[in-house]
Amino acid sequence: MIRDITMTEDSSRLAAAMPQPLAKAPDHVVVVRGENLTIDEVVRVSRHGVPVYLTEEEDVLRRIEASCNYIADAVQTGKSIYGVTTRFGGMADILISGEEAAELQSNAIWLHKSGAGRQLPIDTIRAAMLLRMNSHLRGASGIRLELIQRMQVFLNAGVTPHVYEFGSIGASGDLVPLTYIAGAIIGLTPDFKVDFKGEEVDALTALSRLGLSPLPLRPKEGLAMINGTSMTTGIAALCVYDAQVLLALAMGAHALYIQALNGTNQAFHPFIHQQKPHPGQVWAAAQMLDLLAGSKLIRDELQGEHEYRDHELVQDRYSIRCLPQYMGPIFDGLAQIAQQIQVEMNSTTDNPLVDVENYTSYHGGNFLGQYIGIAMDQLRYYLGLSAKHLDVQIALLVAPEFNSGLPPSLVGNTERKVNMGLKGLQLTGNSIMPLLTFFGNTLVDRFPTHAEQFNQNINSQSFGSANLARQSIELLQQYMAIALMFGVQAVDLRTHTVAGHYDARACLSPATCRLYEAVRQVVGKPPAAAQPYIWNDHEQALDAHIAAIAADIASGGYIPQAVDATLSSLKAY
Repeated sequence: MIRDITMTEDSSRLAAAMPQPLAKAPDHVVVVRGENLTIDEVVRVSRHGVPVYLTEEEDVLRRIEASCNYIADAVQTGKSIYGVTTRFGGMADILISGEEAAELQSNAIWLHKSGAGRQLPIDTIRAAMLLRMNSHLRGASGIRLELIQRMQVFLNAGVTPHVYEFGSIGASGDLVPLTYIAGAIIGLTPDFKVDFKGEEVDALTALSRLGLSPLPLRPKEGLAMINGTSMTTGIAALCVYDAQVLLALAMGAHALYIQALNGTNQAFHPFIHQQKPHPGQVWAAAQMLDLLAGSKLIRDELQGEHEYRDHELVQDRYSIRCLPQYMGPIFDGLAQIAQQIQVEMNSTTDNPLVDVENYTSYHGGNFLGQYIGIAMDQLRYYLGLSAKHLDVQIALLVAPEFNSGLPPSLVGNTERKVNMGLKGLQLTGNSIMPLLTFFGNTLVDRFPTHAEQFNQNINSQSFGSANLARQSIELLQQYMAIALMFGVQAVDLRTHTVAGHYDARACLSPATCRLYEAVRQVVGKPPAAAQPYIWNDHEQALDAHIAAIAADIASGGYIPQAVDATLSSLKAY
C-alpha cells in the first residue's frame, strides 16, 4: 500500500497539489519508504519525471510523528540537544532558549544561503530532493511529514529549486546546497529561486501557484533539512548510472575494434579466467565472448587452434588480449561503488538522530560524505582508465603497421588523394583522454583541517568529488561518441576486405550489429554496400556527428539501448 498524502496542517492545499492516492503501486511510479530505493528509480524520477508517492506503512508514519514529538518534548523540558537547544558547529557551547528554538532553524537557512558558481543541472537537484525524502522517512530526523510532502509536491509538479555548484565540503552534510532546497520548499524568502516547468520564478510565487503558503520551521527542522549527504549522493547516483552505461558502451566499442582488427576470441576462453577468477575479469571475458559470437570478422580460435598468418603475431596485442584483466578491476570497482551509493541513498544522514523506540537522541557523524567522496574519486579514476584503453585501441586502428591491412587513419575513399580520414577525430579524442585521466586524481585527501572553527577538522570533500565525477561523465560521453565513430568506420572497412562491400551488418556479430545500426541511425547515415560510414572527408561535419552521438548517449537514446543486454548484465553483476 502507498500513501499519497497524510492530513496535516495546510493539508487541504497540499492535497489539491497532489495526485489521487493509489491502491497499488504501478510500474510508472516510485514509492519511497526510507529503504530499498534503487539507483534506477532515482534516474526515473530525476530525469524522466516519474511520479513519487509516499508509503502508507503505519510503522513508518508512526516513527516520523514520534520523532517530532520527542523534539517538541526536548525543547519544552530544556534538554541539551545539539542544533535544537544549542547553536551550531563550533558555537554549540551556547544554549538556545525554547522561545528561540524555532528562530534558530530559519536562521540556519539564512546563514547557509552562500552558494557560488553556476547552477547545478535540474536532474541532480531532483535526485537530491528524492533522497532527502527517503532519508527523512526513516523517522530519525525529527521533522514533520509535511516537509517531506512538500518535496513530493515539488517533484511531481516539476518545480526545482536553484542550487549552486560550490558550497559543501561534505562534512556536516551538504549544508549550503541543501539550504536552497529547504528555503524554496518552505518559502522562506523570494530570494530563493526555482525552475517552474522551465520558467524561473521566486519561491513564494511557486508556492502560490501550487496552492501552498510559506511554512514556518519548528525546532530541528532546518538543521534536519540541510544536514545530510543527499545532494552529493544524488549526483553520485546519477554518475554511477551513467558510468554503467558508458562502460557497457565501452565493451561494445571494444567488440567492434576486435572485429575491425581481425582479432581472435581465444583470449576470452573460460579456461584462462578460471585460472585467475577475479569476478570482474571472469565477467568481462564472458561478456566479450557474447558480444563477438557469430562474427565473421574475427578469428574463431576457441578450440585451441592458433592460426598462423604470415608476418603477423600469433597472438593479439595486449590491449585486446588483456582486456578482461584490464577491465575486470574497473567492473569490480564499479560494483562496489554502486553498492556503497545505494547504502547511502537509504540512510539517515543528519545529526542528531532520534531513537523513537527508546525515546532518546544521539549525537554522531552520519553527515560525513566520506563513502561518497572516496567512491567518486575512484569512479573518476576508473573512467580515465577506460578512456585510456579505448585510446590505445584507436591508435591501433589508424596505424597501418598494426591494423591488419586497413587504410591509414581509416580513410574511406583512398582514390581521392586529399582525403585524410579520421586524423582530426583522433586529435579531438587525444585532447579529451588526458583530461579524463587528470580528473582521476583524488580530491578527498585534500581537505582543509581548519574548517568552521576547527569543528569540521576532517571533511570529505564529497560534493566536490561528485561534481568532478559529473564533469568526467560528460567528458567521457563526448569521448565515447568519438570512439564509436572509429568503430563504425573500421568495421565497414574490414567488411570490405572480407566480403567486398561496406555494409558491416553482413559480417558483424548480432550483438554488435545493434550498436552499429544505432550509431548509423543517430548520425543519419544508414549502412550502404557501396560506401563506408566516412567516404570523402568533405561529405560530413564530424563535429555534428560527435554532438549527436554524445547527446543520444546522455539522453539514454538509441545507442545505450543497443547495449541493453550488456548493461543489464553489468548491473546484475
